[in-house]
Amino acid sequence: MPQCTCPHTKADSLPTDPSQMVSVEINGKRNGHTNGTTNGANGHSTPRDQQRRNPYAPRASDFLSNISNFSIIESTLREGEQFANAFFDTKTKIAIAKALDAFGVEYIELTSPAASEQSRADCEAICKLGLKAKILTHIRCHMDDARIAVETGVDGVDVVIGTSSFLREFSHGKDMTYITKTAIEVINFVKSKGIEVRFSSEDSFRSDLVDLLSIYQTVDKIGVNRVGIADTVGCANPRQVYDLVRTLRGVVGCDIEIHLHNDTGMAIANAYTALEAGATHIDTSVLGIGERVGITPLGGLVACLYAANPEYVKAKYNLPMLREIENLVAEAVEVNIPFMNPITGYCAFTHKAGIHAKAILNNPSTYEILKPEDFGLTRYVSIGHRLTGWNAVKSRVEQLGLKLTDDEIKDATAKIKELADVRTQSMDDVDSLLRVYHSGIQSGELEVGQKEALDRLLKAHRESQLGDNESASAPVPVVAAA
Repeated sequence: MPQCTCPHTKADSLPTDPSQMVSVEINGKRNGHTNGTTNGANGHSTPRDQQRRNPYAPRASDFLSNISNFSIIESTLREGEQFANAFFDTKTKIAIAKALDAFGVEYIELTSPAASEQSRADCEAICKLGLKAKILTHIRCHMDDARIAVETGVDGVDVVIGTSSFLREFSHGKDMTYITKTAIEVINFVKSKGIEVRFSSEDSFRSDLVDLLSIYQTVDKIGVNRVGIADTVGCANPRQVYDLVRTLRGVVGCDIEIHLHNDTGMAIANAYTALEAGATHIDTSVLGIGERVGITPLGGLVACLYAANPEYVKAKYNLPMLREIENLVAEAVEVNIPFMNPITGYCAFTHKAGIHAKAILNNPSTYEILKPEDFGLTRYVSIGHRLTGWNAVKSRVEQLGLKLTDDEIKDATAKIKELADVRTQSMDDVDSLLRVYHSGIQSGELEVGQKEALDRLLKAHRESQLGDNESASAPVPVVAAA
C-alpha cells in the first residue's frame, strides 16, 4: 500500500535519544542547567531580562528556520484568477501588479500564457512594466506550455504536475516514469533560456513519499531553483507540513516553495510551520482568494510573521500599502473585506471590554501584538456599550477637552451603561451625553448621583436638537413682490 503523508496512517513516534531533543530555556536555565549568560551583577539574569525573554519565539538553535529569511510569491494574478468572482481585465491586472510591487513582494506569479490569448498578452504587458519584483508564470509540465511561457519575457517559470494517485488516475493519467522524464525535459529547456525554474508536485500531501523524494532529488540534481510542495486540497496540518518540509530539506539543496490551500483554515499556520521547517518561499494571494476558499492570505501571513519578527517584516515590506492592495482586490472581485480580517478588518484594532480599554490606554502592548501605526492604521476604543469602563470614558472626556473629576466621570459612565442596556450608543450619543453632563456640572444644575436631574437635562437637549432639525428642514416662505 503506498505511503501517504496526509492523513497519517500510523501513530507518530516521539524521540527517546537526548541528542534528538530540543532544549528549552526556563527562568535562565536550560534543561536544569544555567545557560551561561550572566546579565546581573551577581552573575544571573536580571528579572527584566527574564520578562523580555520569549520561550515561544523562534530559536536561534533551529538553524533551518526561515522565519526571518523568506520570499513571498504573490499569486493573486494566477491563483486569484481561479476565485469564483474573479475577472481581471488588463488594466486591473496592471494596477494589482504595481500595488504588489510597491508593497515589496519578491515575486508576482501570473496565469499561464497558454491559457488564452489575453492571458499571454497580459503576461507580456506586465513583464514590460519594469517592476522590481520578479515575474513568474505557472505552467503545466508540458513542452508546449514551456515554449509559450519563455517567449513572454518572464523571469521564471513554475512547472507543476499532479503526483498523487488521485491525480495520476483521474487527471492526467501518467505514471511516475513519464512524469520524471517530462519534468527533466521541460526543466532543461527552461534553464537553457537563462531564467528561473521551479518544479512542483501537485497534491503533494496525498502523494507517495518515496515518489516525491525521488523526483525532487532528480530535479534538484539537474539544477532547478526551487522545488515546490502543494497542499492542493487543504488536507495538511502543521505537524504534517513540518515533517514533509524538514524531510525534503534533508534531501535537496535548492530552495523550497510551499503552496497551501485553506479548506480547513490551516493555511497561515501551515505556512509559518513550513518556514520553521526550512521552506524559503511562500505562495500567497490578496485576501486569500483562489480556487474554492483559496490559499494563504497575504495580509494574514504578514501579520503572523510580523508578530514573530516585527523589525524584519517592517524593513522588508511597505506595510501601510496593505490596506490599499486589499481594497483594490476586494473591489475587483466584488467582495467585502471580512470584519475579522487580520490587520485590515474593521474590528482588528477595536477594543471594547472595560479592563482591556484601561490597559490599552496605559500601554497598547497589553492587548495588541500588532502595532496599528506600523500599518498606517489607528486603534479605536469603543465606549458606547454596557461593558465600558470609566477609564475609557475618561480618555474620551480628555479628548473632548472637558473638565470632570473621576467621581463625575464614573457617574457619567453609569448613565452610558444604563442607556447601552437598551441599545448600543454611537460615539455621537456618548459625546452628547458627556457634553450635557459637563454643562450641567459647570452650571450647577447637576451634581454626582442626581439621576433625575441628568435625565431632565438629556431630555431638554434631545428636544432642542429636534427643534433645530425641524427648523432647518422647514420650507422658507416666499414673499410676493409688491
